[in-house]
Amino acid sequence: MSRAQQPSRRTVLTAAVAVAVAGGTVPAAAAAQRPGTEADDPGRAPARPIDYHAWTTYSEWRLGAAQGVRPVAGARPAVVIGAPAGRTDYTDPHTGTTATWEYATWTSPVHKLTVPATEVVSSWNAHTPDGTWLQVELQGTYSDGTGTPWYVMGRWAAGDQDIKRTSVDGQTDGKSTVWTDTFAIDDASTGLRLTSYRLRLTLYRRPGTRLTPTVWRLGAMGSDIPDRFTVPASTPGLAQELAVPRYSQEIHKGQYPQYDNGGEAWCSPTSSQMIIEYWGGRLTPEQLSWVDPAYADPQVDHAARFTYDYQYEGCGNWPFNAAYAATFEGLQGVVTRLASLTDLETLIAAGIPAITSQSFLKTELTGAGYGTSGHLMTVIGFTADGDVIANDPASPSDDAVRRVYLRREFENIWLRTKRYNASGKVVSGTGGVCYLYFPAHPSPRQCKALAAVGVR
Repeated sequence: MSRAQQPSRRTVLTAAVAVAVAGGTVPAAAAAQRPGTEADDPGRAPARPIDYHAWTTYSEWRLGAAQGVRPVAGARPAVVIGAPAGRTDYTDPHTGTTATWEYATWTSPVHKLTVPATEVVSSWNAHTPDGTWLQVELQGTYSDGTGTPWYVMGRWAAGDQDIKRTSVDGQTDGKSTVWTDTFAIDDASTGLRLTSYRLRLTLYRRPGTRLTPTVWRLGAMGSDIPDRFTVPASTPGLAQELAVPRYSQEIHKGQYPQYDNGGEAWCSPTSSQMIIEYWGGRLTPEQLSWVDPAYADPQVDHAARFTYDYQYEGCGNWPFNAAYAATFEGLQGVVTRLASLTDLETLIAAGIPAITSQSFLKTELTGAGYGTSGHLMTVIGFTADGDVIANDPASPSDDAVRRVYLRREFENIWLRTKRYNASGKVVSGTGGVCYLYFPAHPSPRQCKALAAVGVR
């Protein structure tokens, strides 16, 4: 399972829930719903409270404001360093090392959110050869007409020799805050929302080389999920199971404790590795040579190391997991939210599994055998009764990873935004967060399924 409450997105979301309840904006009853949500009119399809947008095509890369970068056409359009815009020094906060880097920037056009958002999570897909890295920033406009500062959403490299990939704490303007990988309005009960944003991509390389990061996808998910302890029950619509490899995080307990205390906390990279290998991604013996040969499933150790966020001190940074998946040839990954189990069924029907994030008490998910403040698992299908088939890495062995969870229980713990913990305190739920990994060139059927859930 993931790390317990940290000074990160988990803390702020819990605090925001508590403020809302104390202020009377959310009924204390467990079945509370915001007026006007789908719970009031089950027969009416609700507006989708999620906006995922990305820049991926040659024409889109050309639309951005470029300083030292150039777009590249071809089968997988990208942006790369052309003639660097300048040089800058960067002191790595995790090593204390200062180095000089050439840099170039690309700034997206303004994207007007289809739903004014309380939260935004960016994600990207890139190749960063040794000697290069990148930074993603977000700047937005509030519904009151004022603007945010430029917030750092991540400093990332595929490797860990040049810089230590990291989120940046302490970013706030009194209206919003970045918590690890999530931009969040500080007090959504005021009605303040983010109405638009732009992203800035800065590419770095060592001076005197011709190496460059190559970025194929840059996007963000904005959302305004209704306050809810429960969600409406969905109707089963699919019986299908995908053949996804099974890996347990638990068999890695105690391994490489420098990466979030070893396997006990590796639910996110373990889930990522399952789906990467489902799509054919494989690590070479050379890539795995650093892992103790006595360890089973060394690719899980590898995934933990190369998703690790040195500031968060964990492997559960959502964009870092999606970016790791996209380092495998022919794959891309995004972080988004889904609106229902019907969305998951749409993806499974097209052969696309999903990694879901949820938190729950031991009594809330029959057959799990544990409770968690935050855990990732892989949804691989649905039974004839509509129950969820999940590869749950919090299992004692690889053979025990496949689980069947009751549909009604699973959809509630995954899609709610609020819950009660074991002490009866109101804390946060993830509101349908998921990672989606899929081919760089999806089939027409896969494209249609992805479009149906708001991803292109």
